[in-house]
Amino acid sequence: MMKKRFIFDLQIFDAATGIDRSGAEALIPEERAREIIQGTVEQSAALSMGRRLANMTAKQTKLPVLDSLPVAYFVDGDSGQKKTANLAWAKKTIHAEEIAVIIPIPEAVLDDSEYDIWGEVRPRVQEAFGKVIDEAILFGTGKPTNWRAGLVPSVPAGAKVSLATTPDLFNALLAEGGTISAVEESGYFVSGHVADISMRAKLRGLKDNDGRPLFLNSIQNAGNYSLDGSAIQFPRNGAFDKTKALMISGDFTQLVYSIRQDITFKLFTEGVVQNTDGTIAYNLMQNDMVALRAVMRLGWEIPNPVTGLKGKSEAASRFPFAILTA
Repeated sequence: MMKKRFIFDLQIFDAATGIDRSGAEALIPEERAREIIQGTVEQSAALSMGRRLANMTAKQTKLPVLDSLPVAYFVDGDSGQKKTANLAWAKKTIHAEEIAVIIPIPEAVLDDSEYDIWGEVRPRVQEAFGKVIDEAILFGTGKPTNWRAGLVPSVPAGAKVSLATTPDLFNALLAEGGTISAVEESGYFVSGHVADISMRAKLRGLKDNDGRPLFLNSIQNAGNYSLDGSAIQFPRNGAFDKTKALMISGDFTQLVYSIRQDITFKLFTEGVVQNTDGTIAYNLMQNDMVALRAVMRLGWEIPNPVTGLKGKSEAASRFPFAILTA
């Protein structure tokens, strides 16, 4: 039985022999790789709601971002002079970083041809990759050094609404001064929401003055929740940190990501899997196990270009997302 799941800080030391690429391909077909990378996107709220760019061809990709808008003028009379204007672009960088997980499997399990090994492995890989991606992108938890701050830590103070100061949930979300209006004031329209699962009960519990469910028709449709016409996702991979935010609302076309390397696999039959503290978690030879290592590389960014409502001088307060906190 696998006792530990290792993400990012993984170390494998090979013994004398291993299975080469041709041998691994027999056990891990190409179609399986495609299924798992698609599953990772489905398991990650950030990737499923964000906008995927073309795959990266290098470790870094420069992202041109509109930094200033042209200004038009009226021409005064027939002899008035026409003025010039220019546009400017800034550059943001997407850094591809590696995500990995190691799955030790007893050899006896692999030898049992009736055992649906992929039916067991695939959801665990999806879970591990989806969770670590959402933690890093949404909250900055465990993020690589080269990645920008997480989405929630990047939200400016003016786009944070607290239930402690605005206890009425309807006002906190939908009214003037709520999270949706904070996004709109930056010149963006909210395209979706990501929320802690506890928000489902909060939304269901809202009632009007006559005690009728306030959002029964507006947020629930066969179990699918939406707010002001935009869908709400409730991640269940354990990545959402309700101590930092209860709901994230924003224009998710401004959360862009690019994949440098689709998921790849390598199968080890000998060697040790080492914890970050130096202790040995598994000795594959002594434990009669093999270890499957899955790796992918991706990067992300929030372009946040200038808008007609907030220009370059208001970059500190312009942001395409807002959050509701407890």
